[in-house]
Amino acid sequence: MARIKPEFDKRGVKIIGLSVDPITQHAKWSKDIEETQGVAPNFPMIGDPDLSVAKLYGMLPASSGSTSDGRTAADNQTVRNVFVIGPDKKIKLILVYPMSTGRNFDEVLRVIDSMQLTAKHRVATPVNWKDGDDVIILGSVSDDEAKQIYPQGWKAPRPYIRIVPQPKSW
Repeated sequence: MARIKPEFDKRGVKIIGLSVDPITQHAKWSKDIEETQGVAPNFPMIGDPDLSVAKLYGMLPASSGSTSDGRTAADNQTVRNVFVIGPDKKIKLILVYPMSTGRNFDEVLRVIDSMQLTAKHRVATPVNWKDGDDVIILGSVSDDEAKQIYPQGWKAPRPYIRIVPQPKSW
């Protein structure tokens, strides 16, 4: 996350981390991350040693106990969720990763790009969309409206699938 933080900054997205460790432990494992990954966390971190936030949002099972104290590598479960929260303070995306799988922040950036694009324009992004790919005019946009917005026309393999080049300004 720290390495690609400038990509989030460029999109106007703020990063915050949640750790089930007490804040006093953050400096130690931040140093470990810097030594092993080449960069230390460079965003705010919330300490949640009583697991209340993690449990409230379903990041850890209720049976996880009431504190992070005394947990070892053998029985420790870290918070592996990614939440994207919109400007309206509503959760827009939740990704939950198993302990054995690293998180894919390129995918998180792709989703943020899609959400920012589709919030500004009346389009949807298709499966595996990447910035610059074609998009789909929303079904809620009538053909008459679409002709005003997209006077160059569109491809329509089905009447409900109207494909246009991605709008440039977003």
